[in-house]
Amino acid sequence: MPTIGFIYPDHAAEDDYPLAERILGDGTTLPVEHIYGTDLHAVPELLDLGSPARLSGGAALLAKHAPDAVVWACTSGSFVYGWDGAAEQVAGLSEAAGGLPASSTSLAFVHAAQTLGLRTVAVAASYPDDVAKLFADFLGRGGIDVVSASAAEIDTAAEVGNLPPERVVELAVSHDHPEADAVLVPDTAMRTLSLVDDIERRLGKPVLTANQVTVWEGLRIAGVTRAYDGLGTLLRTEGRR
Repeated sequence: MPTIGFIYPDHAAEDDYPLAERILGDGTTLPVEHIYGTDLHAVPELLDLGSPARLSGGAALLAKHAPDAVVWACTSGSFVYGWDGAAEQVAGLSEAAGGLPASSTSLAFVHAAQTLGLRTVAVAASYPDDVAKLFADFLGRGGIDVVSASAAEIDTAAEVGNLPPERVVELAVSHDHPEADAVLVPDTAMRTLSLVDDIERRLGKPVLTANQVTVWEGLRIAGVTRAYDGLGTLLRTEGRR
């Protein structure tokens, strides 16, 4: 089974990745290496966090794990570059990782929505409003119609990482929209993997969360097509294009 390496910014909810490894339960390994900057949800800081120099450093740290694919596990640190910039970002990451398949959480959201055939979504974001709007714009460039977008106005990833489970569930459930095919929760600093199935049962529709789609994207670019239980509708969907 493959080894999929994740570059994770600072510290917040990185324990979602060993949890995912246990849920997958098939020998797939998901090593995480950290890069550091400020954890402020503000555009200049996010541009710095996702810079080529920082991601190259993360790729170098992952090299000891001999990964089959690498993923930049940060939503805001990828969509803040815009549609074309996010593509350039992962092309540079692939080059830094010796030509390995590479992607990012922002692109993972678009690929996951396309795979599930989602046309309209509601966004339940932890970010300040200006950053949340950039995510909605990014999804629009990917052909996904955002019918509602909320912004919890949480300034730092550390604060998001400290949200109790009931607050995470409430954030997702309370920001659904009747015209949305799914609810998207875009912050890898938020612990969501143990909650996705419960949120989906409450909403009666798919839920895509940052760490969930990041793991799924790693499997996709590593060529894994099997379905898995315990991580929401997305992972139960066999085949990844």
